Formats: sequence, structure tokens, C-alpha cells
Amino acid sequence: MTDIAQHILLMGKRARAAAHELVKLSTAQKNDILRAMAGGLRDHAQPILEANARDVAEAETKGLSKPMVDRLRLTPESLEAIAAAIEQVATLPDPVGEILSETTRPNGLHITKIRVPIGVIGIIYESRPNVTSDAAVLCFKTGNATILRGGSEAFHSNTALANALQQGGEKAGLPAHSIQLVPFTDRESVDHMAKMDQYLDLIIPRGGQSLVERVVNVARMPVLKHYHGVCHVYLHRDADLKKAIDIVVNSKTQKPGVCNTLETLLVDTDLAPTFYPALASALAAKNVEVRGDATVLTHWPDAKPVTEEDWSTEYLDLILSVKTVDTLEEAVAHINHYGSHHTDSIVTENADAAQQFLHETDTAVAMWNASTRFNDGGEFGFGAEIGISTDKLHARGPMGLAELCSYKYLVTGNGQIR
Repeated sequence: MTDIAQHILLMGKRARAAAHELVKLSTAQKNDILRAMAGGLRDHAQPILEANARDVAEAETKGLSKPMVDRLRLTPESLEAIAAAIEQVATLPDPVGEILSETTRPNGLHITKIRVPIGVIGIIYESRPNVTSDAAVLCFKTGNATILRGGSEAFHSNTALANALQQGGEKAGLPAHSIQLVPFTDRESVDHMAKMDQYLDLIIPRGGQSLVERVVNVARMPVLKHYHGVCHVYLHRDADLKKAIDIVVNSKTQKPGVCNTLETLLVDTDLAPTFYPALASALAAKNVEVRGDATVLTHWPDAKPVTEEDWSTEYLDLILSVKTVDTLEEAVAHINHYGSHHTDSIVTENADAAQQFLHETDTAVAMWNASTRFNDGGEFGFGAEIGISTDKLHARGPMGLAELCSYKYLVTGNGQIR
């Protein structure tokens, strides 16, 4: 067994032991620990920022794109926002122990279904160091131990953040090894985590297609995929022009490097002569490169020809594919074929068309007259999220605290035998 394999196995054993201790904590104790974690980040702000500056410098030297570097960068303000977010999680209702159903059988047995922690959760992610805090904190609130494996781009930042969270939390009673960060960035560590089903109850990959597919191919435990977002906006023939422009511009440019940004725009043929010039002007002002079909090229002078590959590409950049469609059915068929089942929106004043779109698109979040950027746990009122699942089991869409729980049945009898 390699040194990496032995180390990952030890982390698993420690995480399982921590999970057994975490289940004993009351909600009040967990909230005290969360506030101590936030204090730990503030106490370690300087070394965290220094570690992040090292990561950013290395990323720029390697030639990472500007959006990727921006996702990586921490500032005193963003670090304070992370600490404040931890304190916000402390104010959220604790789903653990929530009664989901109760029934009494004819024989007198009383059966109660309640939420419980999953146990030990492994999370593999790339680039953004705030995920280290988000994942650890949300898993802890729900009584789960976490093993985190971040990407090489944010290695120093992630290490500093994880240490600050664990050390700060321990001051208020956080069990040892509740939050562990894998100290390796090679792919071997991913494989060992994915095969460690005796200790990991769930693994969540958050990153590019190659990472997700690697985890899915080797995992021996359930996988909950935070997959790529090929998100669509469809402008139906009854769309309002102003709403359409506002929604398209916001969906594409408000934060182009994230998974709920717009990647493909579908436009009804009837709208092309009027909408394309207006959209061209609005998107040009935001420096968006457009790749379109023949109709787009006719009405959009600066557009480039689109390729088949573009329809299924998550750009994470100021690039937009545009397709002209004749019917709502054609738009839905395109989304269901090329989309990633993440976020898809229709812009229309026709309620019947909207309802058809909402029901027929195979997507985690279907929207009507709203920006795709609203697919977010905070915007949904969850307070925070662990990610956005494109799976159908056991969670779909933004994953809040409830989605980090399993359930079990409590059966109370009075001597009944079968």
C-alpha cells in the first residue's frame, strides 16, 4: 500500500470516529462551535490571505484564465464574508432530528421517521477556496464529518482555511478530525477516497467533467454530482423585449465563471429581426463573444459561426452560443439533448407556453421570466448550499442542510411480537 493510500485510510478511520462524536452534539453546541469557527477564520486571517496570495501568484504564472483566477482570489472583504456566512449557518434551523412522518400501526407499534446525519462525506472540488468553508460548515451543522480534497490551484488557501476552522471549532468542543483536508493534489488521492466505502458514506465531486467522470467510474459509495452547467434561456415568441435583454445580460455576464451562468440562448424565429440587433448591442457592451447559426449571423454582424461542440460546452467565460428555433418543442428538445440538467429558463408572457416549458424540460431547476443566476441555495432561502446537484437521487438542484441528511425509522412498541 502506498503512503498516500495509508494516509487516506487513516483519515477515513479518524473521520468515522469523529462522526460518532458529532451525533452526540446538541443544536446549541453545534451553533457555539460554528461561531468559534468563524472566530478561527478571523484569528487566522493574515496567514490565510498570505497562503491565498501564493496560490494566486502561482495560478497567474501558470497562465490560468482571468475568471479562474478571480474564483481563486481571496480578499479581506471576501474572507470576512466567509466568516459571516458561517455565523449565518449557526442561525439556520437544524434539520437533524426533524420528524418527517409518524404513524401508529393497528398492532400498536409507533413508527417515526426522522432526519439523521449521513455520517462521513467526502467532497472533491476545484479552484474556489470558499468551498472549503462552505462544505465543512454545512456538513458539520448536519452532524457529518468531512474529508475535503481541493484542487492544486488553491492548495495553500484550502490548507490554511481547514486548519483555521478545525482549530477555531475545537475551542468550543469540535471533535478532533471532524474537518480534514487531504494533503495531496494528485489523482491517486481521488481514487483512494472513491474506493474507501468502509469509511465514506457519500462522495460529492464538484468540478469539471473529467473530475466527475473519474469519481463516478471508481466510486464504491453513492456519488452526488455537482456537474457542469450548460444552462439555457429560451426567448419564446411572446417574450417581452426588455425582460429578455435584462435576463440574458444578467444570466451571462453577472458572474460568467460559475455553473449557473447562461451558456446557450435559444430564440424564436419570429423574434430574430427585432431581438437580435437589440441583444447584440446589449451584449457587445459587456464584451460577450457570440457564436450563432445562419439566422444569427444574418442579424448579428459580429457573431461567429457556431459549431456542434459549442451546444454542449460550458464556457465559464464571456462567450455565448445562440440558436434560432421555430417552436417551443424544438427549444425543449434542444435543451433535453444538449443541456446538463442544471438550470433552464423561458422568457414569455404566455402562461400556457411557460407551463409547458417548465414541465417538459428535463432539468433540476426550470425558470420562468427569471435569470439563471437565481439557481442558488442562498437565493432559494436555504441560507447556504453545498452545491447544485444535477442528479435525480437523492438530491436535485441546490443542496441545503436538509439534503445533507439521511433518515431513519424509530419504532416504539410495548412487547409486540410477530
